[in-house]
Amino acid sequence: MDLVLGNSKLKNQQKIQVTGSKSEANRLLVLQALFQGLGIDNLSNSDDTQVLQKALQSSSDVIDIHHAGTAMRFLTAYFSIQENREVVLTGSSRMKERPIRVLVDALRALGSDIKYEENEGFPPLRIKGKQLLKSEVSLKANVSSQYISALLLIGTVLENGLILSLEGKITSVPYINMTLSLLNDIGVKTSFVENVITVKKNNSPSKSVNQKALVVESDWSSASYFYSLIALSEIETSITLSSYKENSLQGDSALIEIYREFGVETIFVENSIQLKKTEYKINSKTFHLENTPDIAQTIAVTSFGLGIACDLYGLHTLKIKETDRLEALKIELEKLGATVTITDESLHLKKSDAIQDNITISTYQDHRMAMAFAPLALKTSLKINEAEVVSKSFPSFWTDLKILGIQINKI
Repeated sequence: MDLVLGNSKLKNQQKIQVTGSKSEANRLLVLQALFQGLGIDNLSNSDDTQVLQKALQSSSDVIDIHHAGTAMRFLTAYFSIQENREVVLTGSSRMKERPIRVLVDALRALGSDIKYEENEGFPPLRIKGKQLLKSEVSLKANVSSQYISALLLIGTVLENGLILSLEGKITSVPYINMTLSLLNDIGVKTSFVENVITVKKNNSPSKSVNQKALVVESDWSSASYFYSLIALSEIETSITLSSYKENSLQGDSALIEIYREFGVETIFVENSIQLKKTEYKINSKTFHLENTPDIAQTIAVTSFGLGIACDLYGLHTLKIKETDRLEALKIELEKLGATVTITDESLHLKKSDAIQDNITISTYQDHRMAMAFAPLALKTSLKINEAEVVSKSFPSFWTDLKILGIQINKI
């Protein structure tokens, strides 16, 4: 499905309900599979979460998680401890190009039986579940936090718990803290001191938790596109998003401070946030996004739309996402008239005075490419190829944009 977005004007004072956080929901689904009695409210309606939920409930010996990277990582760890069960964990052609060796090596160090079915270091994987008796393992600290969280989640039921040592400078700390906080919420004891994370085994004989349903906060990554819309809109325009917490577990709540630079004020009202456009006075800005790489695309497009130069650092994990996001950003921004340079971990955008009209944006089977570029409809007309890819994390995205006044036509 391709969509044409017309040069639009944002309606004022609209309200949008954003789906639950994919990051929180996916962690809780794994914990729900490990422990009886755990309920989840406001579960994400994203494709990734539905794929993970279906996989956890499946009795098949072949599990296909399609494009869901989080599911691949979490399920690799999960199935490695399912005694007397053997599965082949596979995915899309792009998933088979995304490295998994770091996690497999760590699980093997704990005693897991995992083999590569095709190419060494990449899915699909053949996993024979077994009891893991070892408890200590090390990882490089700058790897994806999903590798780390996958280990922490199963550490709750390992015979001797888990002691995870991280080597070097840690990135994506908020996502690690999110996992640990959710473990604490269900009564699992943890510690995170310097570069060592400890997870104590849950000693409940029935592997159960005495816990009410945990409520998943709405997704801050998804909120980023609305921040971008407000930044690119006229002064005094506002929208309200729900449901959000002031003390969020999600690292992408850093949007509040980041987008203040772009003239977006965030006001908490009960369980919602009101975003309001104010004046801004910056011509260029540097952001370090080691802890929030998922909002890099949005920030780059916002900067371009406002005619602001930006330098974004800490983006080394973007090269192994649904696509090489750094290369994809460069290609698509340059179509619109931007001047962009990239390295293995950074993006540099020069100030632009004009935006090309009627440009076709390729999405590379990457949901965040489609959503990051959509707010430019407030500045120009553009076409989004394969726009249905947003269902991976935000199925109602295009419907919500129409509510806000964005002109959208299907080709």
